[in-house]
Amino acid sequence: MDLDPAPVAPARRVLRNLRALMAGGSAQLSDIAALVANQLETDVCSAYGLRAGEILELRATYGLHPAAIGRTRLRVGEGIVGLVAATGQPLNLADAPNHPAFAYRPETGEDAFAAMLAVPVRRGGRLLGVLTVQDRQPRHYTDIETELLETVAMLLTDLLAGSGSGSDAREDFAGSLPRQFEAATLSPGIVFGRVLVRGATLAPGRLLADDPAAELARIGAALDEMRAGLDSLIATQLPELERRGSQAPRDILAATREVAAGDGWLKRVTEAVHGGLTAEAAVHRVVNEFRARMRTIADPYLRERLADLEDLAGRLLSALTGEGEVLPDAAGAILFVRRLGPAQLLDWHARGIAGVVIEEGSAGGHAAIVARALGLPAAGGARGALDAAEAGDDAVLDADEGTLILRPDPGVRDAYERALSARATRNAAWAELRTAPSVTRDGVPFTLMMNAGLGLELDQLSATGAAGIGLFRTEIAMMARGSIPDVAEQAAIYARVLDAAGDRPVLFRTLDLGSDKLLPDSPRQEEENPAMGWRSLRVGLDRPALLRRQLRALLLAASGRPLSVMFPMVATLAEFRQARGLLFTEAARVRPAPAKLAVGAMLEVPALMWQLPELMAEADFVSIGTNDLMQFLFAADRGTPALADRYDFLSVPVLRLVKSAVAQAAQSGTSLSLCGEAAGRPLDAAVLLALGVTQLSMSASGLLAVKEALRAFDVGAFRSFLETLRRTAAAYSSLREPMAGWARDHGVAI
Repeated sequence: MDLDPAPVAPARRVLRNLRALMAGGSAQLSDIAALVANQLETDVCSAYGLRAGEILELRATYGLHPAAIGRTRLRVGEGIVGLVAATGQPLNLADAPNHPAFAYRPETGEDAFAAMLAVPVRRGGRLLGVLTVQDRQPRHYTDIETELLETVAMLLTDLLAGSGSGSDAREDFAGSLPRQFEAATLSPGIVFGRVLVRGATLAPGRLLADDPAAELARIGAALDEMRAGLDSLIATQLPELERRGSQAPRDILAATREVAAGDGWLKRVTEAVHGGLTAEAAVHRVVNEFRARMRTIADPYLRERLADLEDLAGRLLSALTGEGEVLPDAAGAILFVRRLGPAQLLDWHARGIAGVVIEEGSAGGHAAIVARALGLPAAGGARGALDAAEAGDDAVLDADEGTLILRPDPGVRDAYERALSARATRNAAWAELRTAPSVTRDGVPFTLMMNAGLGLELDQLSATGAAGIGLFRTEIAMMARGSIPDVAEQAAIYARVLDAAGDRPVLFRTLDLGSDKLLPDSPRQEEENPAMGWRSLRVGLDRPALLRRQLRALLLAASGRPLSVMFPMVATLAEFRQARGLLFTEAARVRPAPAKLAVGAMLEVPALMWQLPELMAEADFVSIGTNDLMQFLFAADRGTPALADRYDFLSVPVLRLVKSAVAQAAQSGTSLSLCGEAAGRPLDAAVLLALGVTQLSMSASGLLAVKEALRAFDVGAFRSFLETLRRTAAAYSSLREPMAGWARDHGVAI
């Protein structure tokens, strides 16, 4: 990357004056507020610090009434200042008093001011306060002014931290008090060990640069060192993964290498150096910007990009300082981290950790995928565990059941040791279950397939005995690498999937991009509700060249083998016909042609229910996508935590919808399957089988548990109970409890 210095930035003069003011070490917040107001030619500059209890207190001001200092307080989320603190995003308002969040405080005298710019003050991702400027006349502040205020906010971190900001009284959990946390399984397993806590990277010691050209040269040299280290890590770790029998995660590690070489984040680092920051401070600033952006993104695959970036930033900072971090002994420890990149995980695994808790980790994330390939127990979520844990604490990580226990008492540990013995017996039984017939206790056959999105998951086909891949998410590999490959590269990816599946079927879903599943350099659409906006098949139909390239790659990958393609988020029959037409056009040009070309649609948009007879007359198969269907059916965004458990799949409207789809599929002779989270829950899967859905696709981790439950299931007996329940419980929001009770009474493991 070319790191030639740019002309002197206008903001550098302001930063030089700030540096001169702070050089003696005795500068006060009030002095800085006055300097910023004068240099930016604003009427007001104020600094708010975070107190215990999520209270923002006015600590210094130039332009507001001095008597308000220490008196004016706002809760996080209250007022403009509180909103900026809650979201981590700047607010640039020409007429702040008329903003819905504005909270007037008469003691400040701020009623005389219209314009307001507010930016968060953060260190290592933790909020310390908010910095604001205000003007009497309405106006929007320029991008240069906004970036300058954000840079000043970086300079305030030491002053605010020194005054107690961000130091919320932390509960004292030291001693022998146990704590239990719920967590999500990232990689199964149970492990005992001592806690090893790793937090955020330390803030840089020097923020302002004397010679930007020299700083850019330092970054260039550090980049070369960082990339060489990554290459060495990949070369040494891949063979071990291959020895373990997993398909090596080359796509994941290659994606990390591509991020290291990418221009996007490095360009922002360079711009920050041009603005007057040191190389270290510039890297910290860019990482903080990405942290703030990622807080608003629900999609776990995109949030993984932040872990990758923090991983690389830490390596770059080590190269810049020339000092590798002194790491504690990790042998047999359970690592506790906020986020973790795949290269970092390989580092820690090489140092002997026994398990890992990633507070912001997801099952589809890069680190989780590598953990599964390594056979390393890993859990995500466990909110508050990182803050509650102390280095050296004992812990039990039950990643099978999603439980983390800090400082367990001896009785609990003994119970887990017994559970480990029982689990070993169960796993041996499950190993035999892989080849057992897929038929219920009363002779009803069923088909269990697995969902996948990366090459790393393909070895689970044999491990679980899956009948095939019922959903291959084609966008996931592209999101892992950060770009859409050309036709030849895509064809190679899909060919590897077909090779791994052998004679087993694979249902390829075309690109499901948009909403919050964006590639790193994709422009974000301004939409009120992106989950229902320009996404998925709508993107492909509006940009047919993109969709046609993917369809051509799928046809080339088939190379004469059977090929099944399904289109996501189909809302109308016309959309399906248009997409199918593009597929047939490409199929006419590719040789050899697939032995059989099956074309299907995903039933996710409720409007399609009233077009099913026409759709099923033309489609070879239909697959119910439960994740999107649930949010569209109940108008409940699945990314909203407050609605996460409000609507149940096992409810009357959902069961009626599924029953109707089954009846119409039977009438038309169209194959009907179901994929999504519901398929991977044993009770839900049993209910679906009773409704007539005999082909289910789920994550590999849940397949054998579902198979065990269905083999013990008496479909005929349950159907009679289900019909009675549906007639008498229409007013209930969920039928889960009575269904679970029936299953337990009849010996079905749920």
